[in-house]
Amino acid sequence: MAESIPTRGQVERTLAQRIQALYREQLGHQPSKVTSRLSETNVVIVIENSITPPEQLLAQTGRQELAEQVRSDLDEAIQPQLKELIEEILHVSVVEILSDATLETGRSGIIAILSDTPDLRDSVSNSKIRKKAS
Repeated sequence: MAESIPTRGQVERTLAQRIQALYREQLGHQPSKVTSRLSETNVVIVIENSITPPEQLLAQTGRQELAEQVRSDLDEAIQPQLKELIEEILHVSVVEILSDATLETGRSGIIAILSDTPDLRDSVSNSKIRKKAS
């Protein structure tokens, strides 16, 4: 039964892959890297190269405010799907999602606040380390 419960690493990789796919499917833009870290009742997600070409074009042509508004609107539009994806993978409710992006670096940061700690099992390597120490 414990084998069906994923490890923290498996969950973090699955989240990163699915979020990258969500951005590709919904925004037509593939981020270069997505990193997720799970800690107790929070998920922290960093998305590299998250700014779409239209946003980049607006920023490069002096339309910084419009580019920031477009980014904000896109973040708001994708949040319900992101929330659903996180809840599906972690099997806990998402209470709130906080997000921001920086046009200059192309990075987005997302913090999902969870209702409870997800059920995870220890990884095999952690189990082996504990057994050796005993």
